[in-house]
Amino acid sequence: GQPASPTTMGKEMANYAHRLSSQVAEFSQARILGKLNGAVGNFNAHLAAYPEAPWPQISNRFVESLGLESNPYTTQIEPHDWIAGYCHALLRIDTVMLDLCRDIWGYVSLGYFRQRAAAGEVGSSTMPHKVNPIDFENAEGNLGVASALLGFLAEKLPRSRWQRDLTDSTTLRNLSAPLGHSLLAVESCLRGLDKLEADRDRLQQDLVANPEVLAEAVQTVMRRYGIADAYEQLKALTRGQSIELDGLEEFIAGLDIPEDARARLAALSPTDYVGLAARLASEI
Repeated sequence: GQPASPTTMGKEMANYAHRLSSQVAEFSQARILGKLNGAVGNFNAHLAAYPEAPWPQISNRFVESLGLESNPYTTQIEPHDWIAGYCHALLRIDTVMLDLCRDIWGYVSLGYFRQRAAAGEVGSSTMPHKVNPIDFENAEGNLGVASALLGFLAEKLPRSRWQRDLTDSTTLRNLSAPLGHSLLAVESCLRGLDKLEADRDRLQQDLVANPEVLAEAVQTVMRRYGIADAYEQLKALTRGQSIELDGLEEFIAGLDIPEDARARLAALSPTDYVGLAARLASEI
C-alpha cells in the first residue's frame, strides 16, 4: 500500500469493534424455527383423528412452548431457511474477524505492534529471535475452515427435492463443526490481542517520514478558495516522489489564499492531521 491520510490505532480498532458489534447484534436475533404439522405439512392425520381440534393453534402453542418459532408452511421438513440465515450471520462475523487478523498480522510485520513473548514459547525451530503472530495465524486458519463450511451449509440446506430428500440429514451433522472452528478462532484472536503493544516510536517514525499525506489538506483548502487546478498542482508536487516537510511548507507559503488559511496549513504536521479519529475512537 501507499501512505494515506493519518489515523490513530484506536480509531482503526474502533472500526472493527463497531463492525463486530453490529454483526453480533444481528446474529443474536437469529430466528430458530420448528414445525408440528404432519408428514407433509397439512395436518392430514391430525384432522382425520380429531377433526374438531384447532390444529394450527395447537401446533403453534406447542412449538412456541419449546422456545422455537412455529413455521406453518412446510413440506416434510422445516425448510431450513432460518439455518441459512444463522450461518450467513455467523459467516459475516467470521469475515470481519478474518479481516482484523490479517490487518494485525500486517501491522506486526511493519513493526507497528510488538508482541509480548510467552515464557517458554518457541518462536521458530531454527530462528530463536522470532516471535511469530501465531495466534492470528491460527485464528485465520480456523476462520477459513468455518467460513467455507458456513457458506456451504447456507447454500445447501434450503434446497431439497420436492417434499424432501435426505441430503439435509447428513449435511446437518456437520453444523457443529463451523461453530467449533469459529470459537477456536475467537479464543486465538483474543489471546493474540492480549499480547500486543503498540510501538509508538515506530508509528511516529512512519508519520514523520511521509509529509506528503498533508497534500489532501492542502488541495482541499486550495479548492475552498477557488484554485481550480489544486489537485493537479499537488499531484505534480507529491505523486511518486518523496518530499520533505520544508518543501511542502514552501509550496504553502506561495499559495494565493488568505493569510489565516496559510497559517493553519503551515502549522499542520502528519502527527496531528488525524481529524476526529481520537473522538470517534473514544465514542465507540
